[in-house]
Amino acid sequence: MGKIEVYTTRWCGYCVRAKALLDEKSASYDEIELDDDPHFRRRLHELTGGWTVPQIVIDGDPIGGYTELWRLVKSGELDARLAA
Repeated sequence: MGKIEVYTTRWCGYCVRAKALLDEKSASYDEIELDDDPHFRRRLHELTGGWTVPQIVIDGDPIGGYTELWRLVKSGELDARLAA
């Protein structure tokens, strides 16, 4: 199964949704909470190229946020990535 990292904050509704999608797929992931990092947007941009949370990285490949994850789920591509 692919390694998944989810960069989140506690106040983010889309973070909750992204984790729920992964939980529905029984996909294990590492959650990296950024609440205590005052410069988290800069850190996110350096790591993923994105400014908003959540940011999701699968096997070192930044895929984007909740919407992009949802598209991967609906297309079946997430299952393929997790099986690789």
